[in-house]
Amino acid sequence: MPKHFLYRTITAAVATAIFSLSPNAYSDGFDLSEKLSVTGFIDMSTVRVEPDSGDNSTESGFDQFEIDLLFDFGSGLSAQVDLEYQDDGDGEEFDVEQAFVTYGVNDALSFKAGRFLSYSGWETEDPTGLYQYSGTGYAKYFYGGYQQGVSTYYKGPGFDVAMSVVNDLGDLKGENRDSSDLGVELMLAVNPVEAWTMKGFYMTDKLDGTNEDTDLINIWTSYTVADWTFAAEINQSENAPAAVGFAGVGAEADGYLLMVNYAWEKFGLTFRYHDWEVETDAGTTVEDLSAFTLAPSYAVSENLLIIFEYRMDDDDLTNESTDTYALEALITF
Repeated sequence: MPKHFLYRTITAAVATAIFSLSPNAYSDGFDLSEKLSVTGFIDMSTVRVEPDSGDNSTESGFDQFEIDLLFDFGSGLSAQVDLEYQDDGDGEEFDVEQAFVTYGVNDALSFKAGRFLSYSGWETEDPTGLYQYSGTGYAKYFYGGYQQGVSTYYKGPGFDVAMSVVNDLGDLKGENRDSSDLGVELMLAVNPVEAWTMKGFYMTDKLDGTNEDTDLINIWTSYTVADWTFAAEINQSENAPAAVGFAGVGAEADGYLLMVNYAWEKFGLTFRYHDWEVETDAGTTVEDLSAFTLAPSYAVSENLLIIFEYRMDDDDLTNESTDTYALEALITF
């Protein structure tokens, strides 16, 4: 069966199931039944890009729609399926982003299996978890990406630990089904006080087609006091697939992020600075980028957030910079 036909069939089935329910069931907190609830978002934006060299460009339109189906079967068994509609540049606009089953042994210990997003990374893949419009752009070098495999999570008093055994690391689609060389992701999270979180990740995998290993390290911390949120992140990687693609086997990357967010009533303001570079095995720098981001936001309602962003990117190899202006409307439900 052609993939696009299957995707359309799934989409139609989901839409029919949701909208055939009674109006009261659909509007009452999106709890469609005792065992099924729905969350999601609609994202759209206008973006103006002004590089030092080259032509300016403006793009406007719909960015992404996602609907998350949350199943609760009772007795600790649950499932989640995230359906996403987005132009990924490959002509496949509909995607099953995540699909996994979770079994909670008790309030502390749980297991899950399927396709799921890595625990790693300060910044999230979806716009609902960002403090500004844009992501850093370096996640492909340092984060675990979407994964197919199994995972266990333990929540202790003041700390969490997790371990995932997966087919592949650093895959932003999570479509690899080859289990011949498994990857591992380890997480340790510490909460010294309620407002302070520290998380560290070590991920390792076999680099496809070689005898080399892929190693990713991601460490981040956040602290919240009154209306302020502070965050910092450092990253290192060796043979990240995205870096090997243009820097060759033995490629190394490192990067960091600093972020401050201030929120009051319906307004918010985010400052972010991030930097990363990629080197070949011989030590030649092939990518050296940094960016400063300023992003004020306004919550029109509980479901609608407006974000304006100014971002200045600097390329230290070409000594050129790019100014980007973005206006985003994010609807959540």
